[in-house]
Amino acid sequence: MRIVVALGGNALLRRGEPMTADNQRANIRVATEQIARIHAGNELVIAHGNGPQVGLLSLQAAAYTSVSPYPLDVLGAETEGMIGYIIEQELGNLLDFEVPFATLLTQVEVDANDPAFHNPTKPIGPVYGKAEAEKLAAEKGWAIAPDGDKFRRVVASPRPKRIFEIRPIKWLLEKGSIVICAGGGGIPTMYGPHGKLQGVEAVIDKDLCSALLAEQLDSDLLVIATDVNAAFIDFGKPTQKAIGQAHPDEMEKLGFAAGSMGPKVQAACEFARHTGKTAVIGSLSDIEAIVQGTAGTRISTAKPGITYL
Repeated sequence: MRIVVALGGNALLRRGEPMTADNQRANIRVATEQIARIHAGNELVIAHGNGPQVGLLSLQAAAYTSVSPYPLDVLGAETEGMIGYIIEQELGNLLDFEVPFATLLTQVEVDANDPAFHNPTKPIGPVYGKAEAEKLAAEKGWAIAPDGDKFRRVVASPRPKRIFEIRPIKWLLEKGSIVICAGGGGIPTMYGPHGKLQGVEAVIDKDLCSALLAEQLDSDLLVIATDVNAAFIDFGKPTQKAIGQAHPDEMEKLGFAAGSMGPKVQAACEFARHTGKTAVIGSLSDIEAIVQGTAGTRISTAKPGITYL
């Protein structure tokens, strides 16, 4: 099978834990141990989120006042290199030496007229208490939004239109490489008034980009790996229930939160509907079981209705 595995940025730097390089490597090691188990007989493409990482780089850049902070598209490119490097190293330590890897900086086109630029929803960086978040928002001109019982900075998250490096990604797969690409939803770019490509101050949702990537690669399975083991209704309440399998039409009726599970469900539904294949939302530590069909929330057009675990 050709499988696209999208690793959540919040799964690589878990909510509430110190945002250290060691913690990130430890979480990536959990993912790569799972991915190594599904390598045999499969073609693998790994995408990843970068919300916590790009937010951390933004904070570090803001602390150095001698120059203006670097824009989000440049920070996104930096996170693609950083996370790709660690994934390559950790996965390479688990697989045969002859298995080739490639981390590809991936530019993704967005529309300058996308309404997301007027309604920022993509959370980046660490979580804050309400008072601290409001103070930082006032000082730095941030938009903030609730994230569970905390708050985070939010930025524009325009839809991905085109993956510029899709051809070299295909070439690498044809040569047997494991490809790490479209990190953080890709580097957001658009054509300016003079027809020149330029970066954009935004963060593309990695799940929507991963769905587009999986569709354009004619993938057999899209795995959206996050920090929970399924999509839930009434999440965090005594009435919460995990969804086992669902048709896209049923999933879209449930109204998942825009800043967290919503884009994952939307991406999974779009991939399933456009391709007739299956997308699965589940835990980073369950990737092997997800591929085997025994874990996660499976979304496909094969069956009507919805079932719960």
